[in-house]
Amino acid sequence: MLRTRLLRSLAALASVALIASCADTVITSPTTPVEALAARNSGSDNSAALLGAPTSAAGLDLRAVWWKKSLKTAVRVSRTIDQSGGVISIPATGLTIEFPAGAVSHAVNITVTADDKYVAYKMEPAGTQFQKDVTVTQSLLSTSIVGQPLKSQLYAAYIADDNVKLSGNKVPVIEIEPSRTIFSTLSPLLPQAQVWTIRHFSRYMLASD
Repeated sequence: MLRTRLLRSLAALASVALIASCADTVITSPTTPVEALAARNSGSDNSAALLGAPTSAAGLDLRAVWWKKSLKTAVRVSRTIDQSGGVISIPATGLTIEFPAGAVSHAVNITVTADDKYVAYKMEPAGTQFQKDVTVTQSLLSTSIVGQPLKSQLYAAYIADDNVKLSGNKVPVIEIEPSRTIFSTLSPLLPQAQVWTIRHFSRYMLASD
């Protein structure tokens, strides 16, 4: 009898561990793109591969996505990227920027500064041009939209003026970058990250319509 109870207890513990493991996967593994929901307003699918050129933002009323909690101090990272490429990351905000080999023709000291309230970044030196696509990945775990089904399409938006305020119902952006939303493999309605490509530097934000 004692042995039977022991086996049952071990089985129960194993089940709990398995459930916890699955839950962690939903939250911490935004790595596999799955078919996204069609955008409710436009009817387009933002899970498509990163193809095509940036498009004009004319006619779009975009709102900047908020951080889940405002940053208490300035978050800034600097690193030199040369012809061999490299990666810049900001763990505090979930940002990763991947520079392929050949993206720059000479070494460039790059600085990325996060906005304290919105999911937006100032990338310097402003005006820097890249010879190959640079991939930006923004985890959504620290944003206001984490843990809930996506209600509107997400955009990676380019802002030419570094002094533009991101508050309000409409942010004056210049163009929309090719991007896709990464959804959880266990909960396909829950967005985990946004991935986009850029060919130049200035200010970028994550926005919704």
